[in-house]
Amino acid sequence: MPDEDGHPSPEEMSLPAVLTALADPLRYAVVSELLREPVGAERTCASFELPVSKSTTTHHFRVLREAGLVRQVDRGNSRAATLRRADLDRRFPGLLDLITAER
Repeated sequence: MPDEDGHPSPEEMSLPAVLTALADPLRYAVVSELLREPVGAERTCASFELPVSKSTTTHHFRVLREAGLVRQVDRGNSRAATLRRADLDRRFPGLLDLITAER
């Protein structure tokens, strides 16, 4: 069962949900950008400057969070996202390497 913020445990992450989240080009770009950041780096959702409305940005990050790709924390009037590298590497070995190689 996801935690109170909607983050699934690593055991709850499903490959279909992760692949569905990554199938969208904007969400794929977010994950790709987070892979270029140092491990544990946090970025606000607005910092990605997605070419969509604020509500659509919120939707994209909800999909990423519910799939288990990112962890989001409230930072005052914004939310910061961190890539769940360790969890993803344990659950789906090689997936992040494939995304990194695509760049």
